[in-house]
Amino acid sequence: MDAVVILPDHLHCIWQLPKNDDNFSSRWRLIKSHFSRTINSKEYISKSRQRKKERGIWQRRFWEHVIRNEEDYIHNVEYIHYNPVKHGYVNNVKDWKYSSFHHLVGCATRFTVTHQNNDIFKDICYYVAKWCCTLSYD
Repeated sequence: MDAVVILPDHLHCIWQLPKNDDNFSSRWRLIKSHFSRTINSKEYISKSRQRKKERGIWQRRFWEHVIRNEEDYIHNVEYIHYNPVKHGYVNNVKDWKYSSFHHLVGCATRFTVTHQNNDIFKDICYYVAKWCCTLSYD
C-alpha cells in the first residue's frame, strides 16, 4: 500500500497490485470482512443491512482508478493525504494521525487513537494503523 488515510466515514488508499491482477473487489471484501469481524458492533445498522447480514460501517461500493503515470500518482497521493484537511478535521496534513503521510515524509510516529466521539472510528483506526505500521516505505 503506497498511501492511506482513514477518516471517520471513509478511507482512501493506493495499492500496487501484482502484475496482471486487478481484483480490487476481492481485496476490499477481505478487508471489510476482517475489520467487521474484529471491531465491536456499535454502529447503527439499517433494516435493509440487517436482512442482508451486513454491518453498518462500510459503503457497499468502492471507486477504483488505475494510476496512469507519475504525475497521476503524485496527484493521488497528495489528494489522499490532503483529504482530512479538505473535510475540515485538521488544518494541516501533518496533524492527521491516521495517514501514511508520516511514513512517506520520514517522520513516522506511532499511531495513537485519541478520537473521543466515535468508538467504531477508533476501532477502525486502530486496526488499519496496526496494519500500516508494519509496512515498509523504501
